[in-house]
Amino acid sequence: MSFTRRAAIVLGLGATLISSSMALAAMNSAFTQASFEAANKAGKPVLVEVTAPWCPTCKAQAPILGELSGQARFKDLQIFKVDFDSQKDVLKSLNVQMQSTLIVFKGGKEVGRSTGDTKKDSIDALLSKAL
Repeated sequence: MSFTRRAAIVLGLGATLISSSMALAAMNSAFTQASFEAANKAGKPVLVEVTAPWCPTCKAQAPILGELSGQARFKDLQIFKVDFDSQKDVLKSLNVQMQSTLIVFKGGKEVGRSTGDTKKDSIDALLSKAL
């Protein structure tokens, strides 16, 4: 294999890795009070996603959130998932009544909230409030 061909392959693999890492750029983790507070204290844009495995609306939101959070402009977005069935203390502290609730924070303050929304444009607008 020629040097030029090998270089092209290496460059192509590098571009693939970069685009893959951009898709995973937003940090996505289970909610803990400590990590939530740390992200807010650091001034990170934050999304709290209240979800349940049995919820059809949550399942409809998932690919939209995945696509949007993979965009470069949301690379610093910290996403914390709250399990509706098992994290009742968190639900109470955030004043959440239903699964499929999305809450965004900017500078440690809540700047937007929606429940049951499955429209890409309005979810995009909600996430943008955190930037």
